[in-house]
Amino acid sequence: MSHDHDDHAAGAHFHPDSINPALEGAKFCPRCGATPRVDFPRSLHCDNCGYAAFYNPKPVAGAIPREPDGRVWLLRRGFDPAAGRWTFPGGFVDLGESVEQAARREAKEELEIDVELTGLVGVYSRPQDRVVLVVFDATPNGEPRPTPEAPEVSAFAPGELPWDELAFWSTEQALRDLLG
Repeated sequence: MSHDHDDHAAGAHFHPDSINPALEGAKFCPRCGATPRVDFPRSLHCDNCGYAAFYNPKPVAGAIPREPDGRVWLLRRGFDPAAGRWTFPGGFVDLGESVEQAARREAKEELEIDVELTGLVGVYSRPQDRVVLVVFDATPNGEPRPTPEAPEVSAFAPGELPWDELAFWSTEQALRDLLG
């Protein structure tokens, strides 16, 4: 299944105007102030002082909490991008934490539950996106609760998933891979 179209917009997870807005307007070296060479969207090099900066996709971790009866917990996003649409808990991996730690932290922050990661569902990326998403299957420990990031939470049987209301192309693909 191809996902090269504008399937829930917002560059899958972010503002669609630029894949690297920080580099787009770079006119000066941040170290010495000279004019750098810019290889958009990947790097900035300063011939004057030798400074170099390389830009890479940001890692994002997610967990799909699944009950023993097969129901999948999803949250309705409280904020943009894709506010009001359904997804599983996930977010950026912070420096100093593993992808697995980030997936567990995001479930705790967004659903107020601990999860046990039980396997890798998949890794999702596209050239036009600024993220690489790593998704895990998870067993919830406790009952998910609404939070400001997730004002509505619900457990869906596989046949009842809100396919037309999912937040991102990667949400759909990970759910299909999980249930496949």
